[in-house]
Amino acid sequence: MSGAVEARLAELGLTLPAVVPPLASYQPAVQSGVYVYTAGQLPMVDGKLAVTGKVGGEVTPEEAKELARTCALNGLAAVKSVAGDLDRIARVVKVVGFVASAPDFTGQPGVINGASELLGEVLGDKGVHARSAVGVAVLPLDAPVEVEFQVELTEA
Repeated sequence: MSGAVEARLAELGLTLPAVVPPLASYQPAVQSGVYVYTAGQLPMVDGKLAVTGKVGGEVTPEEAKELARTCALNGLAAVKSVAGDLDRIARVVKVVGFVASAPDFTGQPGVINGASELLGEVLGDKGVHARSAVGVAVLPLDAPVEVEFQVELTEA
């Protein structure tokens, strides 16, 4: 099933990917009441990370911002896997982004803007959210970025 949100993705030249399979013992997304919580989404494309390393080191902030967009797209796929239809998103409530950072890198908010901007482009006002952008020493698989979010759904 696809609707207005997936049509908007197509207008932007984006395709909703398959849900990234869990790397450990968890689900890509779970629903509790009217909320869907995604697991941390890595910038996986076709089952693998295109880029590894630390932002501000091996990975530029601009590359990392694009990777954060990929994380958000993977998150939307995870939401759809439990909600059935992305048009059920009433709003994105909270985004948390983790940036594997070189010791002197302090541009985490700019990196996570990649995810926030994608959600805004795709969902409009429903994509406006609260957010945290956190620098960390290392992420799974040496990923530069990881993004998770919470969305509120309309009734089915």
